[in-house]
Amino acid sequence: MSATNPATPEYGPFFGVMGAASAVIFSALGAAYGTAKSGTGISAMAIMRPELIMKCIIPVVMAGIVAIYGLVVAILIASSLKSASDGYTLYLGFIHMGAGLSVGLAGLAAGFAIGIVGDAGVRGTAQQPRLFVGMILILIFSEVLGLYGLIIAVFMYASNST
Repeated sequence: MSATNPATPEYGPFFGVMGAASAVIFSALGAAYGTAKSGTGISAMAIMRPELIMKCIIPVVMAGIVAIYGLVVAILIASSLKSASDGYTLYLGFIHMGAGLSVGLAGLAAGFAIGIVGDAGVRGTAQQPRLFVGMILILIFSEVLGLYGLIIAVFMYASNST
């Protein structure tokens, strides 16, 4: 090891990079699942009620927002990455990894919830249009799971970045 300070080992920035990668990878996986699952429901619904396609595209849009949460946190983390010799501590790497995992795994869970609710909701809306408002409310509750992860990630990033 060429780093003389034990608080800044050479492998410290690895954890920050993994945090940025985790934020994007897991939130994008959640968004992809939510989009795919909701998209199949929209396709099935469009056979019965093609006039409702644009109205029922909301779950796909909400799933895409989850990926944006991960992208925002990854950009924040990546913008503060530097080498260990420039003072990037192991502690900061762990904070960045925690922030990335927070938004990424919350986005994965939110994407799964949006996909399941969106699929069942749009199929149900095709049969009973009054179900639409209930579907939107449940989608909001599903989306907020990803927002909670974003809030924690930004809080971790902001309170411990140097």
